[in-house]
Amino acid sequence: MAVTDIEVFAHLTDADIENLAVELDAIRQDIEDSRGERDARYIRRTIAAQRALEVAGRLLLAASSRRTAWWAGAVTLGVAKIVENMEIGHNVMHGQWDWMNDPEIHSTTWEWDNLGASKHWRYNHNFVHHKYANILGMDDDVGYGLLRVTRDQRWKRHNLFNLVFNTMLAVAFEWGVGLQHVELGKIFKGRAAPEETRARIHEFGRKAGRQLVKDYVAFPALTSLSPEATYMSTLKANLAANVIRNLWSNAVIFCGHFPDGAEKFTKTDMAGESKGQWYLRQMLGSANFNAGPVMRFMSGNLCHQIEHHLYPDLPSNRLAEISVRVREVCDKYDLPYTTGPFLLQYAKTWRTIAKLSLPNKYLRDTADNAPETRSERMFAELEGFGGTDPATGRRRGLKTAIATVRGWRRSKRAKALAAQLGDDLAA
Repeated sequence: MAVTDIEVFAHLTDADIENLAVELDAIRQDIEDSRGERDARYIRRTIAAQRALEVAGRLLLAASSRRTAWWAGAVTLGVAKIVENMEIGHNVMHGQWDWMNDPEIHSTTWEWDNLGASKHWRYNHNFVHHKYANILGMDDDVGYGLLRVTRDQRWKRHNLFNLVFNTMLAVAFEWGVGLQHVELGKIFKGRAAPEETRARIHEFGRKAGRQLVKDYVAFPALTSLSPEATYMSTLKANLAANVIRNLWSNAVIFCGHFPDGAEKFTKTDMAGESKGQWYLRQMLGSANFNAGPVMRFMSGNLCHQIEHHLYPDLPSNRLAEISVRVREVCDKYDLPYTTGPFLLQYAKTWRTIAKLSLPNKYLRDTADNAPETRSERMFAELEGFGGTDPATGRRRGLKTAIATVRGWRRSKRAKALAAQLGDDLAA
């Protein structure tokens, strides 16, 4: 099932993990020491560009209700919302720019263009998700309480609708993020404290109400003052922009957490967790996707999800350079660096969600050695594996161990297929 002993799974010694922490700490220190005007200029320009995009989208919607202008306005507004949520809101609220001491660009003051309250998001995401990343029963982002994304989650009948639920979550992703802190599951099960529940619902309702009025009442009414536009055309455009933002945000975030190679962990694995073990869990539990400058920007630099989980409070514009050094560390310790083309990574998340809509008895791979669910037990036959390869002199760690087990599995399947063909020919 999920990883229960990260050292055994990673094929690293205690000394290795301590050295790993030292090297990753050194990367952090280098970036902190070099932060300065270049980084401050980047975030200020990004905020200015995002606001210009939003104004342009609003003006396009007011200038004409013709289909071409409507689509241009809706898409421009959708892009503005993506930039605000991904590259600005997400990263500012992580404290990536707190070192500037700018009261406008600070994690404690930024309120993003989203249904969920920033206060709630900072707790659920910064504290719960990043501290307990991919630990079953502690990280609510593992399936968002709705989807089955690992075999460690017991199959229930509603999981048959995994694909339907994921489609709904993608379209209305801001609602999923906003309602996460309300903890509807605990409310339905009667496990939520009444006073805390009322406070959370009130805070969510107040923020969501403001957002709904802004998008579907205030701006449509303002635009309708133009003789070239109507209230309904702007309302529909705002709805389209929100859906565009939701679909993109969902895709980027899922690519960072649910493709093949993003490991899951048990509660026991964090008992007495050292800094090196925490680093290791972040590296193994996250996944990247390949991206150029435009894709990096539009994803909030979360194409570097591994680096973001290692250093969630370092400026997002520095993650690309950090990734080069993190990859070198992975190569040194023979650890997998999970990445791939965006569409392929996203397709893998949908494949996992589709596959796990079925009970385990209908799945081919074992619960300890499946693309989406692995544990140290998959290496039971690799006794004495580790150290250095006597033939090449290279370290043999997790990356080589996974490749070895996969090779065995392919070989067994090939032999079984050959035997089956031989029997068929003989018959």
